[in-house]
Amino acid sequence: MKKMIVIGLMFVGITAFGQKIDASKVPSSVQSAFNKNFPDIKDAKWEKEKGNYEANFKQNGQKMSALFDANGTWLETETDIAITALPKAATDYIEKNCKGEKIKEAAKLKMANGDNNYEAEVKGMDLIFDANGKFIKKVKD
Repeated sequence: MKKMIVIGLMFVGITAFGQKIDASKVPSSVQSAFNKNFPDIKDAKWEKEKGNYEANFKQNGQKMSALFDANGTWLETETDIAITALPKAATDYIEKNCKGEKIKEAAKLKMANGDNNYEAEVKGMDLIFDANGKFIKKVKD
């Protein structure tokens, strides 16, 4: 019985994250939008996440991802950054509100509305901050 519970929990955990998909299963509108925004990238790895499509790739040596809706509308681009590149206000917020927790990863987000935000992964959650490091929201990773 314990094995069945563990297997069930593993399945739930796997399906909670984005599902890797073959590029041939990505709608042409999404592929076209990606190619327009990132014409030099030829080896993106795709995931389907909450009805959206995420391309993971490297550009100029930086790990990046771009998120598109099913119609090919660009939603955001995420670029990995060093944890030390987060705004001080963001790291101060994390130290105060997530006592004893470490920042696992950090990224800079370029949003479709023109905003530039930051993301810090802490304890399985993505904490989103504005360009000045002011806390915006918490998103389950």
